[in-house]
Amino acid sequence: MYNRISIIGGSGSGKSTLATLLSKELQIPAIHLDSINFNENWTEIDKNERDKIISEKSKADKWIIDGNYNKTLKERLDKADLIIWLDYSTFALLKGIFKRYINLHNKERAEIPGCKERLNFSFIKYVATYNKTKRLKLIQILKDIPKEKILTFKNQKDLNKWLIDFTNNKNILKSIN
Repeated sequence: MYNRISIIGGSGSGKSTLATLLSKELQIPAIHLDSINFNENWTEIDKNERDKIISEKSKADKWIIDGNYNKTLKERLDKADLIIWLDYSTFALLKGIFKRYINLHNKERAEIPGCKERLNFSFIKYVATYNKTKRLKLIQILKDIPKEKILTFKNQKDLNKWLIDFTNNKNILKSIN
């Protein structure tokens, strides 16, 4: 069984949702990196302070951490027993952020207390260009990680099938649909 699971991928891929599902199923605490990075009303904390907190939390014996945050990513991936990479298309990522916005518009996100869901042009642009810019950095970091630790999913359908098989729980997806 896995004690440390790192979930990485672009915005809108469902990292936080997956972390929450696995946390409940495996009884391992979920750590949402966005909740460390953002205080109320999307106010970012100091990046050095954020990275110290992330590094400290990654020293725990058990965790499911969702998020990239490249400065501490290699350290977390080295410690992880399992890395789940949600390597989705740009279309899927954009669909994910728009779906989240429609479902949570002006509502607080459970994994980021004090932050109401929002959508602006700079975030849409970030997601639209993620696979051409940020994804390449992930590939560089992942090339030094043992391949047997990495599960890569290209779409939600394959992830859902794996989730059902991995947890042996046919009802696991009902809590998100």
